Amino acid sequence: MTSDNSMTSNNSTTSDNSATGKSSTTRFRTARFRTARRRTAVAAGLALALGLGVTAQASAGSPRSVSGKPSDNITRIADFYGAYIDAVTDEGGGKLADELRKHYLTPAFQKELAAWEDKNHANGVLQAQNVPLAWKVTDNGTANYTEAVVTLTWGSDTTQLIVDMTRGTHKIFHIGTKGVEAG
Repeated sequence: MTSDNSMTSNNSTTSDNSATGKSSTTRFRTARFRTARRRTAVAAGLALALGLGVTAQASAGSPRSVSGKPSDNITRIADFYGAYIDAVTDEGGGKLADELRKHYLTPAFQKELAAWEDKNHANGVLQAQNVPLAWKVTDNGTANYTEAVVTLTWGSDTTQLIVDMTRGTHKIFHIGTKGVEAG
């Protein structure tokens, strides 16, 4: 290996450095590599400090679980929204979506929802024309019936709906932006 003043592929010349035996191009590349490594390390440290990447590690490292029971109205509302969103998302799921409405909604509310849809030209269960990417159901209390807040996620936007279900028959009798009593 010789160290002479030859042209490199990027048209810069290298010079002999007799003290280290390395050319100035080699020293420059080494310094640039160290800087890139430092930036990567700082970015990774910052991401971990901010909590970024932790979710990916947790979900990739351990199995997730979802639980519920048919006697719990919050579980039933979550089951309905999960199955309903799957049905309207999947090709040919229209019949299933209709069957889910028949199973989970009171007959009177099915008629009310159909009228709302005709007037608003949107899906009454979702109160929208599109299908959300995700949903979350949270218990909102009440004494004579169950009221839940359903949060639908549309990319970076969210919509909250109030869903009311009877305690005895476990049927949804209201979906809207306000609760039944507030309505």
